[in-house]
This record gives sequence, C-alpha cells and structure tokens, in this order.
Amino acid sequence: MNKKVLLTGTCILVLAVLAGVLALHPNRYGLAPEVTFKIIDGRQINMKDLRGRPVLVTFWATTCSTCLGEMPHLISLYNELSGKGFEIIGVAMAYDPPNRVLELARVRSVPYAIALDIDSSVAHAFDGVTLTPTSVLIAPDGRIITHNVGALNMQELRAQIMDMLKQSQVPSLMLQEADNRT
Repeated sequence: MNKKVLLTGTCILVLAVLAGVLALHPNRYGLAPEVTFKIIDGRQINMKDLRGRPVLVTFWATTCSTCLGEMPHLISLYNELSGKGFEIIGVAMAYDPPNRVLELARVRSVPYAIALDIDSSVAHAFDGVTLTPTSVLIAPDGRIITHNVGALNMQELRAQIMDMLKQSQVPSLMLQEADNRT
C-alpha cells in the first residue's frame, strides 16, 4: 500500500513539475498560423508579412460588451505604438453581420485593421477561437507569446509590447551605428 501511495505521489509531482515548465516556456504556443486577413477596406494582410514586428490579433464581436469596452484602450495603444512597429488586427467573428462591423469601425474611428472572418477560417487557424474577446500576442519572430480569453490586462500587454519593441530595435540601431562609422 505504501509503495502505491509513493508511486502515485511521485507521478503527481512529476506531472506538476512538467506543467510548470511548460507554463513558463516562452514558446509554449508555437508559431502563429500563416493566415490571410481580409480587411474591411478591401486589403489583404498576410501574417507572414507582419514578421519583424509585434502583432496583437484580437477576435471580437459587435455584441460583446467586453470587446467594445476594450476598443478605446486598443485604439489608444495602437495610436501610441504603431509608429514604433506595433500592429493590431481586429478579427470580427463570422456570426457578426459585416454591415454592423463596418458601421462600428466607422463610428468608433478604429485606426487599426479590422478583418472579416466570414468563413471562420482565421478563428479555426488560431486554435478554433469561439469566445470573444480572445487576443493573441505575437512576437516579431512569429511566436505566439500569449493567448488570452477575456478582458486584457492593458498595463501588462503594453509592457510586453514595449519589451518586444526594444528588443527588435537593437539590431537596427546597431546597423545604423555601423553605417555611420563607414
């Protein structure tokens, strides 16, 4: 009986340690899927074309009060950081009527790209997103850093983005300094 308890306890401990390591591993989500966003202004944006910059992909709906409450904060974040290389793609869920999405984006003067996901292909590519808001933060190298369901912690999100922007600017600054020396 004692051996069985000891073995069970050891298995639980090993699983707990493994879960902790996976939770702390920076690449636990893998790479962002190679999708094409169909933007409401007629453009198409490929995920691969966004490499080299931090990207927030946020799934939302016009009927989601949390999504609508986050929108002013996302607009502010985008206005502050887009000039430094940050990008946001808002993905309207397939069940959202396109005319409502267009009207809301116009009324709220949303400056970042809004995509229609009429066939749910983008939501499926991002692990079958069904709940809103769901936000995915992607590093400049294409790794998914966070996958958040529910309201975002805007301070934490901003800090993560600022950190990525600082890290991605180091190589370009070094190249500029090297060019200035020649």
